[in-house]
Amino acid sequence: MTALGTPRLHLRVTTSTNDRARELAEAGAPHGTLVTAAEQTAGRGRQGRRWSTPAGGTLAMSLILREPPALPPLAAAVAVADAAGPAARIKWPNDVLVDGRKVAGILIEGRPPAGWLVLGIGVNVAVDLTQLPPELAGTAGSLGRDPRDVESFLADLLAALEARLTQPAAEVLEAWRARDALLDRPVTYAPPADGAGIARGVDDDGRLIVETPTGERVALAAGEVHLSPS
Repeated sequence: MTALGTPRLHLRVTTSTNDRARELAEAGAPHGTLVTAAEQTAGRGRQGRRWSTPAGGTLAMSLILREPPALPPLAAAVAVADAAGPAARIKWPNDVLVDGRKVAGILIEGRPPAGWLVLGIGVNVAVDLTQLPPELAGTAGSLGRDPRDVESFLADLLAALEARLTQPAAEVLEAWRARDALLDRPVTYAPPADGAGIARGVDDDGRLIVETPTGERVALAAGEVHLSPS
């Protein structure tokens, strides 16, 4: 099996590392191919949101996976949290938080029938938060490291991904549950329907379980989940 991160294409500026990785995957690039960029001009996250990537302090990367793992969003989130440190927590399904602020996001795209996925990860390794758009001021965070640490963080993350992406689903779930940022906390969710309740962890398929005020348990496979205001 090709090691993750080999071969590597590093770009000074690109629209999105996921876009470039998708092109390479469609052209036959091997498992483990890595695309990184010092700056993205059109990075994106889940639900079509823009992922801001200031030059110098952010890791923007995408991996081509031709051997998709079990529960890829959860496994990737655990790997990012491993690299980020013991204080990192995961907001379902795969936002990584430190001190309640989002320091990393994950976007998985691809064509499973064609046998590949692109795993996109953005991490605020050494971001000056004053560089971010005003709308992110209350939610975005940074690992607070030096800009020179981006490459060493990438090496740590690739090692964590090598380990987590090959683990059985049960071990991934155990590690994810140990970092669950929403467990037993009040949340709101949408779609497929608006709702609210208490987050009760994830099931064996990686779905978030929410206990509603009536005692019903709803399993969410997708959608947006937010902590309810205190």
